Amino acid sequence: MMLKKHDRLVLVLCGSVSSWIKDNIIDNSAYLGRRSGDFVIGELPLRDCVKFWGDAAKNLMPNDILDVLSVTGGVPRYLEEINPALSANENIRRMCFTRKSPLREDFDDMFMDVITSQPSFTGQVLRCLVDGPRSAAEIAGKLGLAKGGNTAAALDRLVEAGLVARDHGRNPETGRPVRERRYRLMDNYSRFYLKYIEPVKDVIDAGSYAFTSLEQLKGVDAILGLSFENLIVNHYREILPRLGLSRVLIESAAPFVKRGNAKAGTQGCQVDLLIQSIQSCCLVEIKRRKELGDEVISEMRGKLNALSLPGDVSIRTALVYDGHLAATVEAAGYFHALIDVRELLF
Repeated sequence: MMLKKHDRLVLVLCGSVSSWIKDNIIDNSAYLGRRSGDFVIGELPLRDCVKFWGDAAKNLMPNDILDVLSVTGGVPRYLEEINPALSANENIRRMCFTRKSPLREDFDDMFMDVITSQPSFTGQVLRCLVDGPRSAAEIAGKLGLAKGGNTAAALDRLVEAGLVARDHGRNPETGRPVRERRYRLMDNYSRFYLKYIEPVKDVIDAGSYAFTSLEQLKGVDAILGLSFENLIVNHYREILPRLGLSRVLIESAAPFVKRGNAKAGTQGCQVDLLIQSIQSCCLVEIKRRKELGDEVISEMRGKLNALSLPGDVSIRTALVYDGHLAATVEAAGYFHALIDVRELLF
């Protein structure tokens, strides 16, 4: 009551233990008065991430920057560990694969800080998302559990902690919210740690892990592809001006999956990012490959053929890419927008 008399007093409560803050402050009935706002601090914009390389960024290929962001995400604390004078591979070796290195050590502390309830089970749920998004039912099935209950509560904790995204959005065929929400591991560091650091912790601690490049890691191309998709989906607002949607009310922006039905003769598809407004529907393909040819056009055509989109909306297509784009793709004029990731970094 004494503080209430100070009309120029602003009280800000912040911390990384999001579940504790929610349980003990936001949802606590003993907390009197209304809060002005809740803010979850997300990753830095891509251009701001690049600033951690300083002047050296001008001499780097996007590959070097994307490799590091695929491991760290846009978390300032991790980006502070970058040595701009070193290559991406050497930075990753120093930060992840040496004894007492920051990214070798941080996951357990970070996870126990933000997940204060059932951390062991919640960790199992998180591991189900390492190789790609899943629905709650798929996660429960993988763990041998019934849908709902502990699985749903664990997913809620992971979403609150900012480690997982609950991608819902709208079904473009019906205009209604999707029936089955999918969960995506949006934190690139957590994915890389669980996939490549955790299994070799003992070897790293013994000082005998011989890491020289990302190419040595099994299945790394798929993981880097998922991480690249994550970066673009997490920062989709940065591509809106290039899609002509910067001043448009966006009603939905999320990955979309349509399941096929063999009996009904319907084809399924997966759209990396589907951006919808009242009058338009934009399908965004996100690719990171050394070489990108006419197959990207064929893939997008297949997705459009699989979808029964309404006739009263404008259909647009876009490709966000990292790699060498064949001249025939641009010459075909199929995509309404071709966005080289360099445009988002520099």
